[in-house]
Amino acid sequence: MNKLSDIKISGVFLPLYLFFVVVLGLVLAIGKLPLNMVGITFMLVVLGHLFYYIGEKLPIWNTYLGGGSVFTLLAASILASTGLVSKDVIAATSDFMSDWGFLDFYIAALISGSILGMNRNLLIKASAKFIPVSLLTMVFGFFATGLVGMLLGQGFGHSVLYVSFAQMAGGMGAGIVPLSKIYATGLHGDAGQILTQLAPATTLGNIFAIIGAIVLSRGFAKTKFNGNGVLIPVNKEDLEKPKVTLNASKIGVGLMLAFSLLLVGDILSAFVPKVHYYAFMIIIVFVLKVLDIVPKHIEESVVMFNQVIMTNLTHAVLAGIGLAMIDLSSLAHAMTWQFVVLSLTSVISMGLASWILGQVLGMYPVETAIGAAMINNSMGGTGNIAVLSAADRMEMIAFAQMGNRLGGAIVLILGGLLVNLLS
Repeated sequence: MNKLSDIKISGVFLPLYLFFVVVLGLVLAIGKLPLNMVGITFMLVVLGHLFYYIGEKLPIWNTYLGGGSVFTLLAASILASTGLVSKDVIAATSDFMSDWGFLDFYIAALISGSILGMNRNLLIKASAKFIPVSLLTMVFGFFATGLVGMLLGQGFGHSVLYVSFAQMAGGMGAGIVPLSKIYATGLHGDAGQILTQLAPATTLGNIFAIIGAIVLSRGFAKTKFNGNGVLIPVNKEDLEKPKVTLNASKIGVGLMLAFSLLLVGDILSAFVPKVHYYAFMIIIVFVLKVLDIVPKHIEESVVMFNQVIMTNLTHAVLAGIGLAMIDLSSLAHAMTWQFVVLSLTSVISMGLASWILGQVLGMYPVETAIGAAMINNSMGGTGNIAVLSAADRMEMIAFAQMGNRLGGAIVLILGGLLVNLLS
């Protein structure tokens, strides 16, 4: 058995890590955590790595209940809901994740690095099959949820508008917030009240999606249905990635290119507001890769930046999601058995549909079901990270964002068209 002094948490020896934890505990206890980039980043990194380590070491939990990713989300959300972390710190964390751009920082690195680091032929072939499967899966989930809602006495319209659409809208900020405003305009109601009806489905759908991704990735790990993070069967040569040696200057180049591409997406979104800037960024990076425009040494720089961010900040992002974006109290308040069944119907029906469609089109069913079904029931960018992290398939982030943003935009359009008809 290892000595305590030999234990490492994310590369840090335990005595030093305990020092970090003590510092964080003291500064939180006396209410002196700086509510800025330094304080919030330190808190999320320390908690994220610690919770992830515990989740990966706990027997049973690490095998059957989601391991480090799910434990991080749950532990952080418990800290928030029990008041162990103060409300002002939670509010600052929420601002840090969204308004201050921490998620943009993280997702810019993920999108640019995952697409530019992918084999070009694999990207083209997989995308041509994945996008139609993702959209057809959403259609199946829409009707399945509505029909089950009718059987449960909840009504077809209510079930699809407040459960199915809420889970497929693409998260909070770019999903149910604009969707609630669209509903309010059509129904001449209050957007805030409508938002409180939509939010529990978004949260519960994300939880079920995480569980579904774990079941798929681990339950079928040793079967022919598992692509180990790859959507379609390819030659081993196509999966080989060039080894890169981290270089401080090149990482800086990668950072600048990733951020500039995100900002170009933001510029385009100003002209077409209904299309999220993540979607525009994905399109831009996709085109650059398909046309093979970016020089290889620049691609390597972006991949380096991606690796640094993925290694150091993924667990922090999960902790931030748990602290600021999963409201256990509101979820518990809305938890009727009919609501749970409808939410689960969306996830399971879409999982089955994408599995079958993926198999018919020669894709790996496990990856297709995770990418097209679980992701389309998640909370947008944050949910995608939680789902893929739990399934150990972060390399699929580009496809996840692609399907999630495209599907979310379609839900917003349909929501405006159907709200009066189905209400």
